[in-house]
Amino acid sequence: MIYGIGTDICDIRRIAATFERQGERFAQKVLSDAELAVWRARSARWPKRGLRYLATRFSAKEAFSKAVGMGMRMPMSWRLCEIANERSGKPVIVLHGVLKQWFDAEGLIAHVTVTDETDYAASFVVVERRP
Repeated sequence: MIYGIGTDICDIRRIAATFERQGERFAQKVLSDAELAVWRARSARWPKRGLRYLATRFSAKEAFSKAVGMGMRMPMSWRLCEIANERSGKPVIVLHGVLKQWFDAEGLIAHVTVTDETDYAASFVVVERRP
């Protein structure tokens, strides 16, 4: 049974402007520790690819917050929601701390997809209640 659906489209130029103003502090606010490591590696080698990574993670977390119906208020927070990738490249949502506890207690499962194109990153999340 579907619990919620969320979608988000993000202008990568807006993320770039925010990053220019705030620097790495912005990435540290939005990304989990594991995501930060990936972002730093990509940014060091390909700065534009690093920005696209940051934008897709931002977008996916916004879509997830919409799918669970709480926006960015506890237990939802940027760093407790991680967008990882399986070996195949498939994106998955990995939750931590109180957000994971709440999500598991509700008996929920999340599915996510992310994409990016020249100026935009987009994400779609479906959250189901376990049978």
